Amino acid sequence: MRKYVLGLSGLFIIVSSLLFTAYKGSSRKDENKINSKAMPLEKAYESYAKHVYDAARLQQAGLAFPVFERALTGYYNLGKDAKAAHNSLLTIADFDQLSTKKRLYVIDLEKDSIVLNTWVAHGQRSGEDNAVKFSNQNDSFSSSIGFYLTGEQYVGKHGRSLRLEGMDPGFNDNARLRSIVIHGADYVSEGTIAALGRLGRSQGCPAVSTELSDQLINTLGSGSVLFINKSDQQYHSSYLNEKEAAVYANLPEHVSDYTYASAMVD
Repeated sequence: MRKYVLGLSGLFIIVSSLLFTAYKGSSRKDENKINSKAMPLEKAYESYAKHVYDAARLQQAGLAFPVFERALTGYYNLGKDAKAAHNSLLTIADFDQLSTKKRLYVIDLEKDSIVLNTWVAHGQRSGEDNAVKFSNQNDSFSSSIGFYLTGEQYVGKHGRSLRLEGMDPGFNDNARLRSIVIHGADYVSEGTIAALGRLGRSQGCPAVSTELSDQLINTLGSGSVLFINKSDQQYHSSYLNEKEAAVYANLPEHVSDYTYASAMVD
């Protein structure tokens, strides 16, 4: 009888061990299946940015993806800090491109589309066709890179204009003092490009054509995000934190195939 009981006990132990092993293996498979879909939040954010970039056909319009991703990151971080208005517009002036290119982009992030793509001038002392020098100093006649918010409208020597508030200390926070604004200018035209081989230049303002200035000012309004880019500068900004931008972005269904591994973010 004792041997029989011991036999049953041994059989029970063996069966229990097999069941536990099978359960553990199954759990590991489920875990691996989940982890195969999971990705760090920053990677999911990059995937979302690439989706918008592709859907808006920004590559075809001449804008590089890293430039768009930087601008998008600042857009969300400025929104997170409640500094930007809650609208879907992001404007990029890409000074990586020559002045002869249509390097100003107004992008509707809600519709994944380009609202406006046109020429924009850089400062007289920033360079000829290529903007290479930048300054935050008054009377420098140079462009300033970084993130801006649009301010109030006014009528000045260039007609109807839109003030800009520089958000990056040391790079563009003297914009108000320098009267850096969006305005129309006759030297922003195909005729100027044909005559000079480059666009006309401003005193530091991101000037656009007189034909489009009213449309641009009406579209942007107050509190809209503008990013003036130059990739080879020693530029840094507190608004370029992708982790914070990814959390605030509340990534939409475009990337719902991914499981966001938020716990993986430090």
